[in-house]
Amino acid sequence: MLNFLEQPSGLGNAFIAFFALAIGHAFADFAWQSEFMAVNKNKNLVPKDTDDGKPSSMWMHVLAAHCLVHAGAVWMILGSLKLAWAIALFEFIAHWFIDLNKCEGRTSFNQDQALHYACKALYVVVIFLGWVH
Repeated sequence: MLNFLEQPSGLGNAFIAFFALAIGHAFADFAWQSEFMAVNKNKNLVPKDTDDGKPSSMWMHVLAAHCLVHAGAVWMILGSLKLAWAIALFEFIAHWFIDLNKCEGRTSFNQDQALHYACKALYVVVIFLGWVH
């Protein structure tokens, strides 16, 4: 966890915060996302182990679980902030809609990733402008 309460706010710390959030994103979107989660969060994909050949009806729950992993990573990294929970909640909501748009084919993989990293940059800007403590 970064301790924003003890460190001076400067450009170097902003880069460190972004780097930490980017690492958290890489873990949550790749290392910690199972094939089950990657397939079943998409309401348009048919899982391999399905009997009826239809997409999963649990896509919302799986997508929400995936987004909770991301929100948890953000919260753990920014946990020294009093409003870290609010940024984590925003991450949950933003990640849900960004991934839903990717699953619906409205955005490409690269656009999806760019939007996720843009969110991380937004969090850093908000923190270092002093809007969140």
